[in-house]
Amino acid sequence: MSNSTFANQDTLPGGDPVGSAARAMFDGFHLEYRLGEGGMGEVWLAEQLRPVRRQVALKVIKAGMDSKEVVARFESERQALALMDHPAIAKVFDGGSTPEGRPYFVMEYVAGIPITEHCDTHKLSTSARLELFMDVCEGVQHAHQKAVIHRDLKPSNILVSLVDGKPQAKIIDFGIAKATGYRLTEKTLFTEVGAVIGTPEYMSPEQADHTGQDVDTRTDVYSLGVLLYQLLTGELPFGSKELRSPGYEELRRKLKEVEPPRPSTKMSTLGAEATEAARNRGTDPGALVGQLEGDLDAITMKALEKERARRYGTPSDLAADIGRHLRHEVVLARPPSAAYRLGKYIVRHRVGVAVAAGLAALLVAFAATMAFQARRTALERDRANAERDRATREREASEKVSAFLANMLSSLTPEALGNTLWKDLHQRVAAQRRGQGAPEKQVTDALASLDKVLAGVNPTETAVHLLDEEILQRAGKTLQAEMGSEPRIAGSLERTLARAYANLGLYTQAEQHARRAVDLRLQALGPEHPDTLRSMNNLAGVYRLQGRLADAETAFRKTLDIERRVLGPNDPETLRCMSNLALVSYDQGHYSEAEKLYRETLEAQRRVLGPEHADTLESMNMLAALYGDQGRYAEAEKLQRETLEVRRRVLGPDDPETLSSMSNLALVCASQGRHGEAEKLYREAVDAERRVLGPEHPDTLRSQGDLAEVYAREGRLGEAETLLGETLKTQEKVLGPVHPDVLLSMGNLASLYADTGRPVEAERLAREAVAAFQRQQLQDSREMGVARLALGRALLLQHRYAESEAELLAAEKLLERPAGVAEARCQQALVTLYAAWETSEPSKGHAAQAARWKAK
Repeated sequence: MSNSTFANQDTLPGGDPVGSAARAMFDGFHLEYRLGEGGMGEVWLAEQLRPVRRQVALKVIKAGMDSKEVVARFESERQALALMDHPAIAKVFDGGSTPEGRPYFVMEYVAGIPITEHCDTHKLSTSARLELFMDVCEGVQHAHQKAVIHRDLKPSNILVSLVDGKPQAKIIDFGIAKATGYRLTEKTLFTEVGAVIGTPEYMSPEQADHTGQDVDTRTDVYSLGVLLYQLLTGELPFGSKELRSPGYEELRRKLKEVEPPRPSTKMSTLGAEATEAARNRGTDPGALVGQLEGDLDAITMKALEKERARRYGTPSDLAADIGRHLRHEVVLARPPSAAYRLGKYIVRHRVGVAVAAGLAALLVAFAATMAFQARRTALERDRANAERDRATREREASEKVSAFLANMLSSLTPEALGNTLWKDLHQRVAAQRRGQGAPEKQVTDALASLDKVLAGVNPTETAVHLLDEEILQRAGKTLQAEMGSEPRIAGSLERTLARAYANLGLYTQAEQHARRAVDLRLQALGPEHPDTLRSMNNLAGVYRLQGRLADAETAFRKTLDIERRVLGPNDPETLRCMSNLALVSYDQGHYSEAEKLYRETLEAQRRVLGPEHADTLESMNMLAALYGDQGRYAEAEKLQRETLEVRRRVLGPDDPETLSSMSNLALVCASQGRHGEAEKLYREAVDAERRVLGPEHPDTLRSQGDLAEVYAREGRLGEAETLLGETLKTQEKVLGPVHPDVLLSMGNLASLYADTGRPVEAERLAREAVAAFQRQQLQDSREMGVARLALGRALLLQHRYAESEAELLAAEKLLERPAGVAEARCQQALVTLYAAWETSEPSKGHAAQAARWKAK
């Protein structure tokens, strides 16, 4: 309807007669025509005239609908929308009330159509629909983070328009939203007994309950599940007639008790309608059923679970599982069987698996040919009595086969090779014990190939599950049953197991296997064999992971001395051991020695291994961290960004080493006061580590503790305390009560207690940390300085000045090199201490001390 036509009408929104009062009600807005109406309000297209000219949607309560309950609900929607700031949620620009007291608000005008209509009109494929649906999930997640539930998610409330040629979804109409964490209006709004709020076709079972007491964020997850069902099939889980005709009690019964058919089953029963649905998705009915079977069936039905506890916990969880499906990864909605995981791997790596299969066939043919050639050559050489030439040629052929095998295996991952490799290994060992050939070298080559795979694998959730429950258990049984009498083979397996357990953060088990690997290789190979030295290096690394830094330093120095003499100073194993020793020196606070070792190691690694080798990048990462701890932030940031860029390119964004670089860069940003940038990096790292390593892995917990410290620096003390308390509790369970990571978290939490005015709690926790550092012989570490600073501040708050002075001065010595945020806090605490002490005991020289520390 045009502007001129509207001007000749005699009513305004809600039925108000045209007059000066009505015109004043919409002062600054030129109403054009009514877009639509709902149960309680009307929505008009309007042109805002000031302060900027733009098209907006203006929503006002209908005439005659202005009861207290409706007005409260309308205000609830206005305030709910005002909280949102997300691309997938329509923005609120303004609000007000008519002279009669009926509220209205002005929001972003979305010139779109319902999401289902958009998808069908543009014939979007199933994957394109899923991508768009994931955007909607993230918008709903944003609303939940603002403590608001929509409670009426349906296609007409999710409009899609094209922005620069790309579909943009917008969620509208929070008219029946419910606050989950605080009041949206002055008076809390309760659903009237017997009143059902929502749309039956998209309503969750708990929403259909007239009490409304069990409605939470998972109600929206259910509605999203209905929408997903409709986007995939073109049909609803339950038709409108099924839900609306029988009455309220039958509606409740259906939603609570009747299971809808799976999407693929629904498609199979549609008949002629299935052809239209498939055409709208750019495919045929049979292919569409095939697309829905499996992952999408499972994801949709998990979102539609009757019991809330069995649904996805959040819209983001639902979106994440859809993302896994689109990337051909294992989805959480399905049981993680070995066959399913292998199938996913094959789909993700079709070319690689095909090549590997071809290589395997080629390898068999090659091995057979080599065996035939070797046998014929042997016969000829026997006749020529050339035993030495025969042995040489056979050895060369064997080495070619072994190298070819190792190269092929190293390109795959444990998900695909775990079961096959262990079965093959078991068969080879059993054959050897029966005297049926399979020389020892073939077995050790297979172990070396597995070790190479494990050394480079990203421990994803699937891989961790596989390693923990399949490979490691089978390996232990194989060791006990088949390999007890072959110490060299058993040593290879023990070292592999130690590495796998260390990757999982299970350090006690890792130490047990690492010790056995050293003992077995000493017995079979002697103290100077490269394999023995590698096992010694691994054992020292496990000591460090356990926090036993003195033991780790002793073991690394012993190993390094032998490697320099036996392998040479530029051998990769020697350089790796040097880097490990530098890391222990860094952990102990010996920064000058650590920097010298890192610089020497890095220079050699770049020359010998290349600038993108994993060992080179790890040395760069740690040298950058060392610069940061010394306050050399420009050098640290430059080197850390370079390392992160290369790791992302070479290792991938989710590799644990990439995430380590990300956390270290966040620390550099935080140390320079760029807390927003640091928080963003830490959040990204923590989210990825939880997904890749698991929520209880030491690296994940370390990043969580760092994120909590950023919260504290931003003044968000409550959030910091909650996150750090959860982190400390998990660290104590995983690492034990005296691990350095645990003690550092205790010191930081004690500092938070002091910040929030709880000096007694702060003193108790800080003293516990200080005593543990002393028992662990870490009294000279920077982490000890953090704990003593927290203790000194707690004593200061209790006016125990002499005790506080002793702790703060001791902390200042530990924190002064390198200077940083903790050092600055310690100096400020000393200023406060001496100023307070001067007030309590004048003329004792405390004022001069306060001035001295203030000047520093």
